[in-house]
Amino acid sequence: MISIIDYGAGNTGSVKNALDFLKFKSKITSDKDEILNSDKVIFPGVGNFGDVMKELKKRDLISVIKKVIEIKKPFLGICVGYQALFESSEESPDEKGSGIFKGKVIRFRSNLKIPQIGWNQIKIVNKNYRLLKNIPDNSFVYFVHSYYPDVENKKIILTKTEYGEEFASAIEFNNVFATQFHPEKSGKTGLKILKNFCGI
Repeated sequence: MISIIDYGAGNTGSVKNALDFLKFKSKITSDKDEILNSDKVIFPGVGNFGDVMKELKKRDLISVIKKVIEIKKPFLGICVGYQALFESSEESPDEKGSGIFKGKVIRFRSNLKIPQIGWNQIKIVNKNYRLLKNIPDNSFVYFVHSYYPDVENKKIILTKTEYGEEFASAIEFNNVFATQFHPEKSGKTGLKILKNFCGI
């Protein structure tokens, strides 16, 4: 069973629909025991960084996410679910992130239209990966965001993407996987990525 973390917002339904299509059993839940007892965990975040962090704290889910990672359960963060793994965000300076990884979430500095909405390419920079098995380099995936993590530990960066500037669009470290793009909205490529995660 795969737990999709429910914090009262986010695109949990579209993630579940994608997993249903792939025939993987999943459940949208905020129950701590269900999350900790599941085989894998997906955290799809959408919206304002501060609002997401407040809801996670209110439901005591940050400690659950940390525990999931600590016990080496496969974990996938999506969009703000990726950003929440870091220490802070320019979007909500007064709200701390989980601090699982070092780095700050920053706003695009380029003159291109913000947010970035639509398809863009991912360049694979770490060849020792599992999440992108059989995914061609420079594949197109779907983005909706104005911010991205400035990842301090460059060794965990899995892909980079160019949008007026280069940013880390995905990371992979041990049992933790996270993407700034939305695999559940990225067509066949996204479904392959989700299938890879479910097979880990």
